[in-house]
Amino acid sequence: MIDFKTYFELLNLYADYAMVCDSKEWERWPDFFVDEGTYRLQPRENFERGMPLCLLALESKAMIRDRVYGVKETMYHDPYYQRHIVGTPRVTSVERHIDGERIQSEANYTVIRTKYDGESTVFSVGYYRDVIVRKPEGLKLLSRLCVYDSEMIANSVIYPI
Repeated sequence: MIDFKTYFELLNLYADYAMVCDSKEWERWPDFFVDEGTYRLQPRENFERGMPLCLLALESKAMIRDRVYGVKETMYHDPYYQRHIVGTPRVTSVERHIDGERIQSEANYTVIRTKYDGESTVFSVGYYRDVIVRKPEGLKLLSRLCVYDSEMIANSVIYPI
């Protein structure tokens, strides 16, 4: 189990992550991860069947930074707003490692997309499966797996989920 102070930090990590993504502060997105941190977006069916295929798999903070560059500089897409609604994280385990404790947690999410000239629609629904470590600057993601419920994602995924 974790203490209240750590849980409050965990709540802030989830809230801050969503706010950075929703406010399009892409250059801050990699800062949520440690250098060896991973970010994966995987359909639920593949996850439940133990199949490793992901829609997006970024295997380091450097790859996450490259994705930010792509979002900001090279990808052409119809711009949109997005809004994350993230449930209260549930700590599933706390493990002690030589480099400190690792918190495993899960939280449901919904991402709503609004095109500049259109209506708001549900873009993605699923849950995060995270491994979080403590660094001197606070809690950081060692891994974030976004397991999305629907096989169909409208259009393409540009912005982080």
